[in-house]
Amino acid sequence: MHIFTVEELTQAVKDVLEAQFPFVWVKGQVSNLARPASGHVYFSLKDGGAVLNVVWFKSSQPPASTSGRERINPLTGEVDEAGPGASSLREGQEVLCAGRLNVYPPRGSYQLVAELVQDQGVGQLHLAFEAMKRKLLAKGFFDESVKKPIPYGPSRVAVVTALKGAALQDFLRIAKERGTGSEIRVHPCLVQGERAGGEIAAALDAVNRKGWAEVIVLIRGGGAIEDLWAFNTEEVAEAVHRSRIPVLAGIGHEVDTTIADLTADLRVATPSHTAQVLWPERAVLRQRVDECEAGLGRAYLRFLERRQRDLAGLRQGLTWFSPGKRLERDRERVAGLVRRLKRGAIRHNLRGCEHLSRTLNRLQHAFGPHRLQVPAGELTTLRSRLDLAGEGVTGTRERELESLTGRLIALNPEAPLDRGYCRVRDSESGRALRSVAEVRAGAGVDIRLRDGTLTAEVVEVTPDK
Repeated sequence: MHIFTVEELTQAVKDVLEAQFPFVWVKGQVSNLARPASGHVYFSLKDGGAVLNVVWFKSSQPPASTSGRERINPLTGEVDEAGPGASSLREGQEVLCAGRLNVYPPRGSYQLVAELVQDQGVGQLHLAFEAMKRKLLAKGFFDESVKKPIPYGPSRVAVVTALKGAALQDFLRIAKERGTGSEIRVHPCLVQGERAGGEIAAALDAVNRKGWAEVIVLIRGGGAIEDLWAFNTEEVAEAVHRSRIPVLAGIGHEVDTTIADLTADLRVATPSHTAQVLWPERAVLRQRVDECEAGLGRAYLRFLERRQRDLAGLRQGLTWFSPGKRLERDRERVAGLVRRLKRGAIRHNLRGCEHLSRTLNRLQHAFGPHRLQVPAGELTTLRSRLDLAGEGVTGTRERELESLTGRLIALNPEAPLDRGYCRVRDSESGRALRSVAEVRAGAGVDIRLRDGTLTAEVVEVTPDK
């Protein structure tokens, strides 16, 4: 058994496909048209059942000057009717393409490399679609400002679709595998045919009247534009637009776009994709729970570490500021001060001893025995001078004392009492009386004599005339 590598298998498919289809004609409707700056044109050809990617290289495109006129077919050499130029190619146009099939290995996909593109006209349905889109665009049906947000993980979902359609089965199958459990109510209706538009609009209105659902899912499987036309009607667009409940649309395949898609609050590629948008995978939820649990554990550990650091800091601070620790620090500080005091006292004593020794030396030098050997005559003279000076000072001081004693006796307030005088004071205030004007009749007075005090009452006050 030979095991292919991806590159080998892709190359084998490329060889077989390009050998079997060296040149083909393909008819379809243009979609996903893109014109990059390189000049090449990229688009898709689609019909009711499939899509084919096409690349029309710039070298194969007709010159701009020949557009709209006859041109020579590069494949047959015959004169063909003018095909559409690259600049006139547009969405929804029916074209006939001739070219070769090609496999692009980096993507593992095949495409048609067009050599010739001929116009086949634009379908009436596409024209009607464009007209309806312009009409509703003017009414503001597609404005982002009126779009309502789609709830994530809803618990009540209303599904508007065909009851036996594959789109509903795909939706229910995927919904069963996602989320945490939801209640889904199906509102069956036709999704194809003349009556389909009215039934779809009625189902949307019925869901809104009940007001039970959190979101409305509008889905249908893929098909040709004719099959999807019920979703391009104005009545369905109006029902979607007036819905108070958000509408999530998944109609057809990714390349299919309907008026209902444009009007809905959110449009996704396929019916299956609607379930993927509404609910997350359970594996993702489990992973999120695991991540939250791990994150919670890490946060708890960080919390404990921070609290442990705080506790250690508080314990250290408590130890540092505790009374016992403070007393210990004070004892250490006192011990240090005592040591410094002792060292200072020793230095002070040493300096004092040195100063005393120097002073003693100076005293001995100034008043030593050699300085006391004064001649006896000089000593006698000095003693006589000292005696004379002492007597002079003593006599002067005795005379000053006698003078002060006499003055003191003269100023003694009691001395006049010995000579017959007396001192009179007011009995109430104790104030000395110097004038009769200072006393009134009936007032009590104290009369101080040399050997005692008399208390008297003033009978009459007679001032000198």
